Amino acid sequence: MMLFDKLIVFVFAVVVAAVPFEVDDRFGHIAERATYYSSSWNDGKGKVVYKNGPEGQYSVTWSGNKGNFVVGKGWNPGGSRIVAFNGTFAPNGNAYLCVYGWTTSPLVEYYIIENYGSHAPWDNPEQKSKGNVTVDGSTYTLWTKMRINKPSIQGTATFPQFWSVRDADDLRSGGSVDTGAHFKAWADNGLKLGRQNYMIVAVEGQDSNGTASVNVGVAP
Repeated sequence: MMLFDKLIVFVFAVVVAAVPFEVDDRFGHIAERATYYSSSWNDGKGKVVYKNGPEGQYSVTWSGNKGNFVVGKGWNPGGSRIVAFNGTFAPNGNAYLCVYGWTTSPLVEYYIIENYGSHAPWDNPEQKSKGNVTVDGSTYTLWTKMRINKPSIQGTATFPQFWSVRDADDLRSGGSVDTGAHFKAWADNGLKLGRQNYMIVAVEGQDSNGTASVNVGVAP
């Protein structure tokens, strides 16, 4: 989740839904629709409405200028692939549009940032620079940060975050992401992933408000 210290309880449920659903409480809901895996989580501190549309489509609206959430659609497990996406991303404050995922053994939380709001993801004194990679039509800076006794998909744990952050002059809300190229760049710089868990094209917000609509699997 975001680079802010929070006490978060992760509660996950498996849901197969025939219609879009809303999430505005502190529970995470996970569903599969068509060939895409859908994940939504929030800490219950703000208003978040996530609508799980057909195929790779979803939308989210958030308000209240407080709280943290992550929603999106993708795959479980994730892995090396070309991820096409297209959409709109209109945050007012701190938010990300990214490829987001987890691995286990070792436990790692990772981000490939394609667009962001008011806060540059690398602007944190605890982030450590690990070089850069040119891929997907831009240069991405590579970063890592340790999370100590923080919430994860395995409960409270200590784990690293890996980040690829697209150049600020090339931020975008649609395109294709070669996740394998980012994974290789991380590995080449000493950042080793484990076994892939879920991987989604995600919108994440922190103490902000805004709207986004994303279609995974469809290029601009």
